[in-house]
Amino acid sequence: MKKITLALVMSIVLILAACSTDAPGSKKETGSKGEGKDFKIGFSVSTLNNPFFVTLSEGAKAQAKEMGATITVVDAQDDASKQASDVEDLIQQGVDLILINPTDSEAVVSTVQSANDAGIPVITVDRSSEGGEVVSHIASDNKAGGELAGEYLLELVGDNAKVVELEGIAGSSAARDRGDGFNTVAKDKLDIVAKQTANFNRAEGLTVMENILQGNPDIKGVFAHNDEMALGALEAIEAAGKDIQVIGFDATDDAVKSVKDGKLAGTVAQKPELIGKKAIEAAVNSLKGEKVEASIPVELELIK
Repeated sequence: MKKITLALVMSIVLILAACSTDAPGSKKETGSKGEGKDFKIGFSVSTLNNPFFVTLSEGAKAQAKEMGATITVVDAQDDASKQASDVEDLIQQGVDLILINPTDSEAVVSTVQSANDAGIPVITVDRSSEGGEVVSHIASDNKAGGELAGEYLLELVGDNAKVVELEGIAGSSAARDRGDGFNTVAKDKLDIVAKQTANFNRAEGLTVMENILQGNPDIKGVFAHNDEMALGALEAIEAAGKDIQVIGFDATDDAVKSVKDGKLAGTVAQKPELIGKKAIEAAVNSLKGEKVEASIPVELELIK
């Protein structure tokens, strides 16, 4: 009788244990990953010394939290070598996917390839990579934005007016595309008397504009590839007592306020928070095995 009872008890224990074990592919095994939980995402940002990229990273963080993913943001400080080192660290940490906002679109190719070799998917954000395997690219149409700025500047200053183009970091896709768009409009209708890089930096925008004004006192307009340079140029223009139309790009808080105050003529809104959110959505969807578009655009708007 005792032997029968013992055998019965053991059978019940085994049955209960089997019932509490999830089969492969069950909700418990796939549910958390399917909702984005446990996904580790690395995000290499070109610089967090620029309000645009701060807002972009904040948008990514908020969306990651909402979707239950973990995100690690690292600051390349506008240094391609540091960006390569940062991404290598993310690879060593075993992240599931890496978002990269390139400092330099050409220099980042080897960095993307390092992630490819490690079997870690890459998504580029705001600026593209010239090579390597990329799952998706999330950005506004920078060329269309440059055209938008060019058309508005032409409207403000008129045909054949002397204007200046302040360029972003040489080698970055954003600088190249915004410049191409602007010049599509300006090359036959405006007189671009100076074209010089200020590296997307406000202090450099100030210094470069001061130097340009010394040799070109009759400038009527300026297109800067981002708001930081535009605001720096505006400071130099105001100090010189000039009345020059300045258009920026990004619609940072400082720039939008300047437009409202009647100082900056306009800025092209890129919606960085939305770019960051869409980047995380694409990352999680890709990791879940869903199809993600190779290019995900974010709409532009001219603020004037």
